[in-house]
Amino acid sequence: MLTDTKIRTAKPKDKTYRLADFEGLYLEISPAGGKYWRLKYRFNKKEKRLSIGVYPRISLKEARKQKDLAKDQLAQSIDPSAEKKRKRLEESNSENTFRMVADAWFNKMVPNWAFSTAKKRKSLLENDLKPWLG
Repeated sequence: MLTDTKIRTAKPKDKTYRLADFEGLYLEISPAGGKYWRLKYRFNKKEKRLSIGVYPRISLKEARKQKDLAKDQLAQSIDPSAEKKRKRLEESNSENTFRMVADAWFNKMVPNWAFSTAKKRKSLLENDLKPWLG
């Protein structure tokens, strides 16, 4: 089991190595000196890893809380890694979609264009760039 002192005094080596805590939680230490929290788990008979965060931004106590949350998700047959990706995608889709940026650009530029130019650009956005606009 890890302690904060063990984590702070851990030095980088020639190769990446791990310091194990328990229940699949470990700290991965890179040759460059980065310390990364990871959780090793099994879902649908496959071994997976979940990135929890970087030490010291994520403390030992917080990493253990994140591990417990992931274990709770596993108990409910939810893949923690897939759930993390889904939440990240949901958050990114809420504000900075390509459609929103394109619409803002169009609305900013339309007063400077002739009617025919505005019509062509709107057509381009709506028809030709449709796969990227969503």
